[in-house]
Amino acid sequence: MKKSSVKDMTEGSIIGQIIMFSLPLMLGNIFQMLYNTVDSIVVGNFVGKEALAAVGSTTMIINMLVFFFNGFSIGAGVLISRYFGGKDLKGLHRAVETTLATTFIFCVLFTIIGIAGVKPMLQFMATPADVFDDATVYLRIYFMGFSGLLIYNMGSGILRAVGDTRRPLMFLIMTSIVNTILDLVFVIGFKLGIAGVAFATIISQMISAILILFLLTTTQDIYKFTWSDIGIDPGILKMIFAVGLPAGVQSVITAFSNVFVQSYINHFGSSCMAGWSCYNKLDAFILLPMSSMAMAATTFVSQNIGAGKVKRAEDGTRITVIAATCITFIIAVFLYIFSSPAIRMFSSDQSVIEFGSLFIHTNVFFLTANCVNHTLAGALRGRGDSKGPMIIMIMNFVVIRQIYLFVLTNYFVNTPKWVGFGYPIGWVCCCITEVIYYNIKHKKGSELPVSEAV
Repeated sequence: MKKSSVKDMTEGSIIGQIIMFSLPLMLGNIFQMLYNTVDSIVVGNFVGKEALAAVGSTTMIINMLVFFFNGFSIGAGVLISRYFGGKDLKGLHRAVETTLATTFIFCVLFTIIGIAGVKPMLQFMATPADVFDDATVYLRIYFMGFSGLLIYNMGSGILRAVGDTRRPLMFLIMTSIVNTILDLVFVIGFKLGIAGVAFATIISQMISAILILFLLTTTQDIYKFTWSDIGIDPGILKMIFAVGLPAGVQSVITAFSNVFVQSYINHFGSSCMAGWSCYNKLDAFILLPMSSMAMAATTFVSQNIGAGKVKRAEDGTRITVIAATCITFIIAVFLYIFSSPAIRMFSSDQSVIEFGSLFIHTNVFFLTANCVNHTLAGALRGRGDSKGPMIIMIMNFVVIRQIYLFVLTNYFVNTPKWVGFGYPIGWVCCCITEVIYYNIKHKKGSELPVSEAV
């Protein structure tokens, strides 16, 4: 086992392990976010606010498919981490082969579903006429190259499961630079408009997929993927879906619920849509530390449960929650103070800047509640409990949020500020519910063997 490639998180300093795992992961997530963010910056400054609104309005549609697949990735990561922690190399190899075989099937299905569903979804979201055509072009091109994103995400998920977050980061840095260069060449040089940023994105994502597959097939580490052994083990696949399916369903339903939120925003016009899009790009960056630490919690807990170290898994969860909350609060303070310059990166239109700043000032500090949500959910999935977080998040992020929006806009007030506040309502209610659930069901430890828990 090469020390530079894999990381055994069952030994050593807990906070050190969490930070050393999370930091490359967070930087990697930042560069992955740059794909869509650079698209927004380029179209916002060189094409127009309608194109910026179009890119922003497509995010929820893309996320529904990406989030479902990422649920599958979470399930695979939990199982691989458990085998790795328990030193079950045969099980680990079966899990890797099954995971990648299933990923290739998903690539075909999601490409077809994505392309076919573009217009119906945009119509369902009440996308304005001045944005509709650009959004259609962007999405159709994006889904043509969707396989690159899926393969990279799963490949990097396999590496994360064995503690390797360094090399996925290197690949993302490289392809993010390529994406930025291609954005500028296609939009400014070739005048391709919104189609140019879409082509730049899928080309860059395909390069990252090729790199990750090359690494998995040429490495001499224990997670090596062998094409001749590729196949689906029904027992392994069942265990992956036991954790991954609830996580994927929860993410898809939440993303679908956010489509409704987007439809409420769309009623306020393209300037508000563009401001909301800018806010969501910045919001996604603030989410990176907590989501990275949630992934660290999943891997840390799963490896330690596999090694039979329940107390260490519990200590790691507590430390991760505290660290994620502190980091997010500090970032929120800076973004609140510098909200206008942050929005100005995406657009110089004063109305867009005003709407974007409004959403930041209303919502940003409530993101600390989401630190608890994501970290505890990650820890619970690492223990093999994926259904609990699924139910809690659907009830709060979907049901309570939609009830709030319906009642608010129909019986009280219908303004951008209070529609945008639908996000914090869900975050805070989820935080309270998940803390109660975690303490009642799992505080004293109810871990099961891998074959039963996952």
